[in-house]
Amino acid sequence: METFYKNKLDETRSALNRKDEEVKSFKQRFNEMETFYKKKLSEMRLEKEADVRCAQIEREHQQRLTEMETFYKNKLDETRSALNRKDEEVKSFKQRFNEMETFYKKKLSEMRLEKEADVRCAQIEREHQQRLTEMETFYKNKLDETRSALNRKDEEVKSFKQRWSRFYNDSFIIAMQFGNEHSGYAFSLTTREAEIDPHTKYWGEEFGLQTPKTLTCILFNEHEEFLNFGYGAKAAYLKMRGQEAKRNYFFEKFTMTLYSKNLNRSATIKAANGKSMKALKVFTEALRYLKDDALRTIGENTAGRKFTASDFTWVLTVPVSRDPSAKQFMREAAARAGIVTKGEDDRLLIPSEAQAASVWCMKLPADGFIAGSHDAVTLEQTPGTKHIVVNCKGGTIDITVHEVLDGGALKELHKASGNDFGGQTVDRKFKEFLREIFCDGVWDEYERNYPSEVQRIMYDFMYFKQVDDDVEISCPFSLGTLAQRRQDIEKFFESVRGASWDEGSIKISKERLRSFFAESLKGITDSLKEILKKHLNMEYILLVGGYAESQILRQHVIDQFGDQCKVLCPYRPQEAIIKGAVMLGRNPAAVASRKSAFTYGFADSETFDPSKHKKEKTFVVQGEEFCGDIFRKLVEEGEDVDWDETRELIFNVLEAKEYHAHVRIRFYRTERRNPLYVDEEGAEEVGSLIVRMPTTRGRKHEVKLNIKFGYTEITVTGTGLVYGSKESAMIDFMTRS
Repeated sequence: METFYKNKLDETRSALNRKDEEVKSFKQRFNEMETFYKKKLSEMRLEKEADVRCAQIEREHQQRLTEMETFYKNKLDETRSALNRKDEEVKSFKQRFNEMETFYKKKLSEMRLEKEADVRCAQIEREHQQRLTEMETFYKNKLDETRSALNRKDEEVKSFKQRWSRFYNDSFIIAMQFGNEHSGYAFSLTTREAEIDPHTKYWGEEFGLQTPKTLTCILFNEHEEFLNFGYGAKAAYLKMRGQEAKRNYFFEKFTMTLYSKNLNRSATIKAANGKSMKALKVFTEALRYLKDDALRTIGENTAGRKFTASDFTWVLTVPVSRDPSAKQFMREAAARAGIVTKGEDDRLLIPSEAQAASVWCMKLPADGFIAGSHDAVTLEQTPGTKHIVVNCKGGTIDITVHEVLDGGALKELHKASGNDFGGQTVDRKFKEFLREIFCDGVWDEYERNYPSEVQRIMYDFMYFKQVDDDVEISCPFSLGTLAQRRQDIEKFFESVRGASWDEGSIKISKERLRSFFAESLKGITDSLKEILKKHLNMEYILLVGGYAESQILRQHVIDQFGDQCKVLCPYRPQEAIIKGAVMLGRNPAAVASRKSAFTYGFADSETFDPSKHKKEKTFVVQGEEFCGDIFRKLVEEGEDVDWDETRELIFNVLEAKEYHAHVRIRFYRTERRNPLYVDEEGAEEVGSLIVRMPTTRGRKHEVKLNIKFGYTEITVTGTGLVYGSKESAMIDFMTRS
């Protein structure tokens, strides 16, 4: 039984264990089912929410469908209406087409009838065309006759204008002079048949003056705009104080710019305020002022008649400069000032001041001179007479030697020369004298802070230096105040020779005044001695120019050279140049010839000669050796050149290239008399000429050169002898800026 129950117990335990396993398995499945149904429940909840959303979307979708249905219904209605309209248009078009078809059928019938009429009209048309041709020929001939008549009238009018212009230009003359200290003009309105009578404009009436020239000074504002010229410019500048004077541009004695060897269109001049302005603008505005004043003055003295610049021949004198660039510079300034226009270059003469002064002195009678006299009625009536013209100016002393020819014309015997010992040398010595008195920086401070007052002192001294006596100059208040701050003003004069203080004035003894002239007079003496060594039998020395007003200068020349030549100085030596310039305007041939300042030529080539040519300058043309860069002379330095001389020569063109479209001829100058090559030291290119050439090969080409030597320019004309191409060029003397 125990065994039986033990077995039963084991079976029961096994059954319990299986039940436990089943329960465990059931619990596991229950848990899985629970998890599954929870998940399903969750999904069902989400689906319910989705259904709610879908219902909303469905409603919105239904609403949009309704709207679209309405929209497309409307569009369908509009389309039906448009189709109805198109139907009406097609119907209308068909109707118009039928009408047109009927119309053109009718027209076609009419055209058949017209064609028959055209056959009848053809003969009439041919006859009509013939009549038109005859009329056209008739009127063409009439038109040609009318044009010929008009051309003849134009030529008559042109000829009349030329004669009228020549009458006025020969009769009406205005001459202007730019001196370094003074400038002015004179004019003549006499006819060619009458004796010329130059009238000089007098200046300064509003300042209590009456002088034949005004001051060479010009005033611009801070924007470089012209304000005034001459006495007016000086007075306006002297009224300026402090910063106002420093802002504005004041120029005086600026014509020394013309002596620059590097004169060009970009050259500048320094004003009193230390700033610079283009020289060409300064000269242009000065000339414009003188031109306008001259035309206004002449108009006021001829019952208010209106004149223009083109009514006159203009003469513009320039200093005796070794470099022709000064003349070209003044011509360009005159053109910018409206004195002459393009194509009217021959209405402007630019002689040297010495030429003009000499012409005037030749016309003067024996009693027309301050110092000395001559035996003839006039010097122009003494052919063979030789004289030296000494143009004594502010900046320079210019010297020219002339001989009187038969008929009274002048021949230049010596190339124009000169030095820089003019009246401004005396001014400089006077300033050094004032600096010596007001030492320890007093004068320098005064000059720096009161530039307009310094100008006033120098203006007063300009008249004091004409006398040979003690002089007394008023001391400006500002200068006295500056000096008094250092020490008693009398003490400044204790150690200065020839100077004293006299109750507000600076007294200068005659001996000290003469000492200011020593350097200038020595320069004049040395230059005249050099001339007299080369040219014997000089009969006269003519002193002209504003500086010749000085008694000290005139007496010194008489003392030094009076035993060799008669020393003559015309009354009003300041006016000699400007009045002589008027006479040159009437008769440019009064100075028959001048000396060339340079040797001029052009670059050429010639057959190579190993005995005289450089090997490195050779080149080969059609198997033949040539040497290039040869300096072919046109005129030699110091050679006589007539005032309006023309020279002609032939230039052979070497065909170095297969085709020539043009040939360029280059012109050069040098101070050497016999240069070999154009690239030698001292030789410089001054211009070029381009002549068009035919583009044919194997044919000799030649260019005829006509070189015209005038008062001012050298003008070259080149003509191709094969095809007749003609070109002109004016040699540019101004350096490249």
